[in-house]
Amino acid sequence: MKKVILIIAILFASATAATAQQKPYDETIDAMEQIRAAVAEAKASNRYVMCQVGGNWCPWCIRFAQFATTDSLVAPLMAENYVYIHVNYSKANKNLEAMRFLGNPGRFGYPVFVVLNSEGTPIHIQESESLEEGKGYNPKRVAKFLRLWSKKVVETEIK
Repeated sequence: MKKVILIIAILFASATAATAQQKPYDETIDAMEQIRAAVAEAKASNRYVMCQVGGNWCPWCIRFAQFATTDSLVAPLMAENYVYIHVNYSKANKNLEAMRFLGNPGRFGYPVFVVLNSEGTPIHIQESESLEEGKGYNPKRVAKFLRLWSKKVVETEIK
């Protein structure tokens, strides 16, 4: 009986974790509050903010969310250089104030990435199509994008 309960508990935990991984966007959150908190964290940790705009309705958004945190080339670059957040845009919560603040990034399709500097100013909008390959993302192209828009590179003084 204990084995059965343990197996059920493990299966439940796995299903819960899988569901959480499949739904990276919180439709209930105020995106401007989310952005302000990320900017504060970025400033304190000497990084930029990477806003992945999209929703749980978008298969490519979910793919990138998983890819960005598990790919052996991309995940360390993301963690080292960015505070990575998922800004929801859906029928449930369009977060219109945030969309205006981010420069109407949906015009590029979803997901779309907006890089904010550590002061919270949007400095780049990146469409995702050029980062895609087959049914996923090209690690080298994504890594290049992350490197080129990192704080270390953007704020390097030209001598």
